[in-house]
Amino acid sequence: MSSETLEEYLEAIYKLAERGDARPSRIAEAMSVSAPTVTAALKRLKARGLITRPDGAVALTKSGRSEALSIIRRHRLAERLLVDVLGMPWEDVHEEACRLEHALSPKVQAALQAYLENPDVCPHGHPIPSAEGEVALPTGEPLCDFGSGSDVEIVRIDEEDEGLLTYLASLGMYPGTHVKVCDVAPFQGPLMVEVGGSRYALGRDIAGKIVVDAPRVRAAAKGSRRS
Repeated sequence: MSSETLEEYLEAIYKLAERGDARPSRIAEAMSVSAPTVTAALKRLKARGLITRPDGAVALTKSGRSEALSIIRRHRLAERLLVDVLGMPWEDVHEEACRLEHALSPKVQAALQAYLENPDVCPHGHPIPSAEGEVALPTGEPLCDFGSGSDVEIVRIDEEDEGLLTYLASLGMYPGTHVKVCDVAPFQGPLMVEVGGSRYALGRDIAGKIVVDAPRVRAAAKGSRRS
């Protein structure tokens, strides 16, 4: 098993741990591999002191977290390069960045970050860790948690699935896009949303992967604290 593959495991474990479920079965699903393959990878990561196995789960050690954030930093800088400089569609860059992330040295990362004018997030809205291993805490709530009449702004897309990103791009739904929730069907039905003057029905599963914030509400709350 190559060091590049083990780096991808660390990246997957970190992302799953953010959602509180870094178990071998979830890692296998995220990596699209079999359970025995995951078991072999976890043994190697544990032998290198990069993970522990509390109660059958998987947790990154301090060094494992540092390495995972380094990989994620390279990946998200590579995505910005592909979108901002090379003009690739955002739905195509995740897999390409997976190839590039293993080749970016610290010098290249620093030069790339400066050239891109120090971006805070990747094209899908996820925070880019700093060179020192610091990363901003995620903000926002799933779109499906907002009710009718809510005015929100897309913060990020939780899953970088090519099919999902292609669909959202066709609706003009990117980080920074304003969305109005027009109606919410009962019994876990779809949401009717307005984007750029057009209305679309979004299933709850898709709306659950679109993380949004309510800037108008947030601004009003700040104003009330000042008065």
